[in-house]
Amino acid sequence: MSPADLLVIRAVRQAGPWLAALAATALLGAAAELLLPLALGRTLDALVAGGPGSGRWLTVSALLVVLVAACDATGVLASGVSGARSALWLRRRVVAHTLAVGTAMTRHAAPGEIVTRAGVNVEEAGRTPEAVVTAAALVVPSAGSVVALALIDPWLAATLVAGLLLIVGVLRAFVRRTTAASGGYQQAQGEIAARLVGALAGARTITAAGVEEQEARRVLAPLPRLRAHGLDLWRLQARAGVQAAVVVPLLETAVLAVGGLRLSAGGLTVGELLAAARYVVLGAGLGSAVGYAARLARARSAAARIERLLSVPPPSYGSRPLPPGPGRLDLRGVTVRAEDGATLLRDVDLVVPGGACVAVVGRSGSGKSSLAAVAGRLVDPERGTVLLDGVPLPEIGRRELRRAVGYAFERPALFGETLGDAVAFGQPVHDARRTFEAARAACADPFVRRLRLGYFTPVADAPMSGGEAQRIGLARAFAQAERLLILDDAMSSLDTATERQVARALTGSLGDRTRLVVAHRVATAARADLVVWLEDGRVRATGRHEALWEDAGYRAVFQEPPPPEEDPAQENAAREDRAREDTARENRAREDTAREHTPRHDEARDDRARRDAGAGAPLTGAGEAGTP
Repeated sequence: MSPADLLVIRAVRQAGPWLAALAATALLGAAAELLLPLALGRTLDALVAGGPGSGRWLTVSALLVVLVAACDATGVLASGVSGARSALWLRRRVVAHTLAVGTAMTRHAAPGEIVTRAGVNVEEAGRTPEAVVTAAALVVPSAGSVVALALIDPWLAATLVAGLLLIVGVLRAFVRRTTAASGGYQQAQGEIAARLVGALAGARTITAAGVEEQEARRVLAPLPRLRAHGLDLWRLQARAGVQAAVVVPLLETAVLAVGGLRLSAGGLTVGELLAAARYVVLGAGLGSAVGYAARLARARSAAARIERLLSVPPPSYGSRPLPPGPGRLDLRGVTVRAEDGATLLRDVDLVVPGGACVAVVGRSGSGKSSLAAVAGRLVDPERGTVLLDGVPLPEIGRRELRRAVGYAFERPALFGETLGDAVAFGQPVHDARRTFEAARAACADPFVRRLRLGYFTPVADAPMSGGEAQRIGLARAFAQAERLLILDDAMSSLDTATERQVARALTGSLGDRTRLVVAHRVATAARADLVVWLEDGRVRATGRHEALWEDAGYRAVFQEPPPPEEDPAQENAAREDRAREDTARENRAREDTAREHTPRHDEARDDRARRDAGAGAPLTGAGEAGTP
């Protein structure tokens, strides 16, 4: 049994007592439908014979009809609730697992794809209880019909069994092909969602570039595949429906023909023939399972996509407590690779002294953000060990590690209902005093208090610039970190004065913890106790900023790269363009000089001279009132 099928079974079990209610109503309704033909046949025989028992059998028939209707109504409610409970369990598991895996999950699926699996695919898999129970309940009337016909006449039962075998073959082929087609359809859905999420993230860039139509075409590029798979699904269902529609009437005709022959031979009564006709309809009802089989096929395909997310292992945490310490960070032989195999960090050995402020500098792509990520275990290294106060990070408990390490990012995501909640996000207990102190250290307190609701302002309604959002993100990190504070380019949007104030807080009130700052500005590196200079994923040098500044390569990290040299052909072409422009300017100048010596221009010059001699008299223009 595949992992997807096991996931489907577990989802079905999550329906709880409603699954039992759905199964009970389905079985009870099936039993009532099996008894109804018998009651109707007995009623007809009693009415034909004119005996006294016709009223009793008529009452039994009416009660069976009411029972079938009640079971149908209860089954609709039970199927809805059981499906909702299964979908709820699946969605909770997918969301919790995705967040537990963290950023590593996006290496296996794009964000839009993850949302599709947690949304549409979970809904499809959540319909499994209804599909399974209803499809299974259809077997009961079919099997019961075979037994009932065998009791009436074995030839009728043999005819029904032969037809049912054909229907089962149709259903098996239909489920297999529909599962494959559903997988392709859901894959195309996920690709469109992933592209749309990416386009929405860059909506401003798309609008500014004026490429909305091109982006719409790119987002909808998988649409032809989606259409093709959708048409395949409809064709498969239509083909199965047609096959069932052909087999079922032929089966009913065959059973009734055999029954007619047995009636003419005296082997059946009229009532038994009526009951046989009803039983063959119930038995052939297995052909109506095409719809439920399609739901089950889509559910299995959706479960397979969900299972691929759940198979990504989350990081494991230990239970070892952190000993008292200043927040010393050790990286020993740390190597980090990207998903495509590119090396981000290579054999990095680094010691960050406890309580020190360390700036990490380097050109773009040198590995600064990767170093920040492994320092607080947002990413596990492929090789090597990271220790905090002598304890390897994987051996520390999750809650204790997250209390010890605080992160601030270039583009912070603010969670919580209010700004106060956003600053306190991640704290095990909301400490108002700690929140306000962190906001003051991050220079966020003044602009928050200027808002009408202050810290109770909803995050969605807070008018914040990029720098103000960074200050809220810094405040959250300041409030959370107890030993190690990691700022991954978290001050890039701050103005110089605000950055200076935050830097004073880093060396003042926050000086009791270790600070690892990814820096791009000279001033930030100059204020640090230690500078780590990265180049091509390796530590090129460490030391004080003043000492490293003597190295021209270090100074070049903070300077704009020189423009690329042009090849001789490009330089000659540029020189020729400049010569043509100079010639054109000279020709225009000569034409202007010639025009100035025409009579019209001489008169215009004389008029200007007369006006200039007017000792500041106000000028008038055409259509304006003259001066007194």
